[in-house]
Amino acid sequence: MSGAWLQFIASGLTAGAIYALVALGFSIIYNASTAINFAQGEFVMIGGMSAATLWASGVPLALALPAAIGAAVLVALIVEKVAIEPARHAGTVTLIIITIGVSLFLRGLAQVVWGKGVHSLPAFTSEAPISFMGATILPQSLWVLFGAAVAVAALSAFYGRTLMGKAMLATSYNRLAAQLVGINTRGVLFASFGLAAALGALGGVLIAPIAFTSYDAGIMLGLKGFAAAMLGGLGSFAGAVIGGLVLGLLEGLGAGFVSSAYKDAIAFVVILAVLFLMPGGILGARNSDRV
Repeated sequence: MSGAWLQFIASGLTAGAIYALVALGFSIIYNASTAINFAQGEFVMIGGMSAATLWASGVPLALALPAAIGAAVLVALIVEKVAIEPARHAGTVTLIIITIGVSLFLRGLAQVVWGKGVHSLPAFTSEAPISFMGATILPQSLWVLFGAAVAVAALSAFYGRTLMGKAMLATSYNRLAAQLVGINTRGVLFASFGLAAALGALGGVLIAPIAFTSYDAGIMLGLKGFAAAMLGGLGSFAGAVIGGLVLGLLEGLGAGFVSSAYKDAIAFVVILAVLFLMPGGILGARNSDRV
C-alpha cells in the first residue's frame, strides 16, 4: 500500500507542478491588469509544440527548449499588443470574450501549422524508470519538479531584486499609486504577458516528454491552471503554487483510489467548491472589480 500511495503522490506532484506554472501565469496577468487571460493554456501548447517541431527538424534539445519558450513569449507579446492593449479600458465581459477569442484563434492556427497529430519530445535524460520504496518514477518527472522549483525561485528573485519586478509588484498592489510615482503600468502589463507565457511554455516543454502534446493540449491544462489559481487564491503567487500542487495531488490520489475516468472532472469540482465554500481560495484572492 505504501508503494501505491507513493506512486500516486509522485504522479500528482508531477502534474501539480505544471498546474502551478500555469496558475502563476494567471496570477501574474491578473495582478497587472485585474483581468483573467483565458488564453494562458495556449502558451503551454505553443511551448510544447514548438519544442517538438524544432527537435524533429534537427535542433539539439538544449537549444530547442529555450527557443520554444522564446517563441511563446513572442506570440504573447504580439497578442497583448494587438488584442489586449486596444481594449484595456473595456469592461469585464469584453475582456473575457477577447481572451477566449484569442485562445480559439491560437488553437486554430496551431491546427493549421502543426495539424491534428500528436507530437512528442524525448526525455531530457534517461528514460529508465527509477524504483523507490515500491513506486516507479520516471526521471522526466524529476525534471518537471526541478524545473518548476527553479522557475518559482527565479520568479521570487525577479520580484524581490529587480526594478521591473518591483514595478510589477507595486502595480499589483495599487495601480494608481504606481502611476503617480512614475511607473509605466502599460509596460508592466506588456512584460507580464511575456513572463506569464514563459512560465506556461516552460510547463509545456517539461511535460511534453511524458504526456505528449497536440494543438488542443492547452485546453485542459489552462482550465486546471485556472482551477489551481482559484484554489490557492487568485492573484497570490504562493497560492498559485500551493493550489497547483494540491490539485495535482487530488487528481493523482483520485485517479489511483477512485477511478482515472474522473481525473479531469476533479478540477471542475475544485472550481465549484472554491466558488461556493471558499471564494477567496486558500490564501485569499486579490480584490478587484473584474473577474
